[in-house]
Amino acid sequence: MHEGAIPLADLSGGFDMQSTVESGQTYLWDRVDGRMFEDEHAWGGDAWYHTTLPGSFTPGGGPAVIRARQIDERIEWVASTPHAPALLTHLLRLDDDLSAVIAGCPDLPLLKRAFDAYRGMRLVRDPAFACLISFICSAQMRVERIHGMCRRLAREYGRAVEFDGDTYHTFPTPNRLAAATEADLRDLSLGYRAPYVQRTAELVADGTAHPDEARRLPYEEAREYLTQFVGVGEKVADCVLLFSLGFLEAVPLDTWIRTAIADYFPDCDQDGYAETSRAIRQRFGSTYAGYAQTYVFFYLRTGGE
Repeated sequence: MHEGAIPLADLSGGFDMQSTVESGQTYLWDRVDGRMFEDEHAWGGDAWYHTTLPGSFTPGGGPAVIRARQIDERIEWVASTPHAPALLTHLLRLDDDLSAVIAGCPDLPLLKRAFDAYRGMRLVRDPAFACLISFICSAQMRVERIHGMCRRLAREYGRAVEFDGDTYHTFPTPNRLAAATEADLRDLSLGYRAPYVQRTAELVADGTAHPDEARRLPYEEAREYLTQFVGVGEKVADCVLLFSLGFLEAVPLDTWIRTAIADYFPDCDQDGYAETSRAIRQRFGSTYAGYAQTYVFFYLRTGGE
């Protein structure tokens, strides 16, 4: 077992773990107390969270369990790997200069209120395949149910990892999900998303395509590339680009952002997704538009206005 702490004073712009992992960006973390997503106004808590990473994602080459919490101006961590600080820095974007990000966004009243409400929330960098599958599962679902689907997939098809007396599960590999039947996945309450998950896993497992390939492309080409996966439209593609692949300009046009456009930026409502996306990205400031989107999304979803 390895343990340590990361001082918040070392992080430009601060950090808030609860809003970062409970804001609907990621479904690959869980709370030790089982209360993930129970508090929609998630900010400033000191709960323990954990995630389990596949060997393909870790420096040591084996699966790793990381538990972490924010308390007393530091991030405490306990892990099965000594590489936890580097992994947490990557997964939670602790290397982002959050002060510069916020300063680089336009001076819009809605953005200021959102930044003030959830100061310290950062974007995440989830593993690409797990992120892709989790957002395929997200269609027309509340965050609690999406999280439940991902937990069931991990328990049924992921690799079991023993750590500190408990059993954790990695997210399933493409091969494991590709081998599942539609009926198997429907039994895990995936509903109509079951064939999308299975077919997308097949595309990755047989080498036809991989979400990581989108990293090499310009933003709009990367979004188009991801739509070849079954069950992936432009909005889901934007989620994967933003919450996994590092395209900080991506703005997923979900219900809350479309509401923000209608109420605050009606001139950005264009004829199609691509045109509306370009307009709201420009309004939010292209470089960090995805950060602005995530703050506005969470602020509106939690009743900020």
